[in-house]
Amino acid sequence: MGATSDILTGTFAEAGQRLDKALAEASGLSRERVKALIGEGAVTIDGRAAASASAKSGAGAAWAIAVPAPTAARAQAQDIPLVIAYEDDALIVVDKPAGLVVHPAAGNLDGTLVNALLHHCRGQLSGIGGVARPGIVHRIDKATSGLLVVAKTDAAHEGLARQFADHSIVRAYRAITAGVPIPPAGIIRGHIGRSAHDRKKMALVDDGRGKHAVTHYRTLKVLAKDLGGAALIECRLETGRTHQVRVHLASIGHALLGDPVYGKTPARLRPILARLGFARQALHAAELGFLHPIDGRPVHFISSTPVDMEQLLVELAS
Repeated sequence: MGATSDILTGTFAEAGQRLDKALAEASGLSRERVKALIGEGAVTIDGRAAASASAKSGAGAAWAIAVPAPTAARAQAQDIPLVIAYEDDALIVVDKPAGLVVHPAAGNLDGTLVNALLHHCRGQLSGIGGVARPGIVHRIDKATSGLLVVAKTDAAHEGLARQFADHSIVRAYRAITAGVPIPPAGIIRGHIGRSAHDRKKMALVDDGRGKHAVTHYRTLKVLAKDLGGAALIECRLETGRTHQVRVHLASIGHALLGDPVYGKTPARLRPILARLGFARQALHAAELGFLHPIDGRPVHFISSTPVDMEQLLVELAS
């Protein structure tokens, strides 16, 4: 089968489900992907290769899925302007604009942050992410703006990855929500995994599925009082799960303004977004802090709110 990038493991909580369905729910992979991996001999149940996608799961049975390493074509260097918050021989901190995809994937094979970094860094990026994601330690959504750190060396990549794994990285986001959270500050906890109803979405899932996620939020400013309310929120992440801020805020009834996936902008606020041409989730990675992975000194970066979100805040405050 060749090298693998990940081994997913777990045990079945209940018996009687089709194997492909049970594994898709437990692993976060799509059902079709699971079927293909079963056909490739990449799935084992209690140490034996799974023979059929239609076989039934057994309660307490241990499963493992060997997910093949990405085989994407090597990204090409492209001269795309970047806003650099910090750079040294080991790493680079980028202030990403909304609309820029982090790394090449189906549908976005070029014009990404990785293409820009390969040009800017003359190809000197950590190889740990493979040819598909050189230097990429973490990512933020295409439509989210703000700070992310990229590793130039494998040593830097490993040091940063350890800090992400132990949740010691400082990360704070600015978000504009529909409605005003009550209470105005709090902690949102909930496992996040692939939605069972829409494989393109993440969702809060039962314990035993998905990954533990914790978001601390506080209201910075109440907005649009005459239009049903909106709020500028700060979210500090204990964990860094896919779409965490978007899913967690939607789960308490306060989805991000402009979010096309997890929320619906209230009718009274839509004319404001339309007038401004604001067509993304109102989310900005505003703060990033960590210990430098080579010399251990604390580093901390702040990114000012981008122009489009500032304009939205002005309109909502008036």
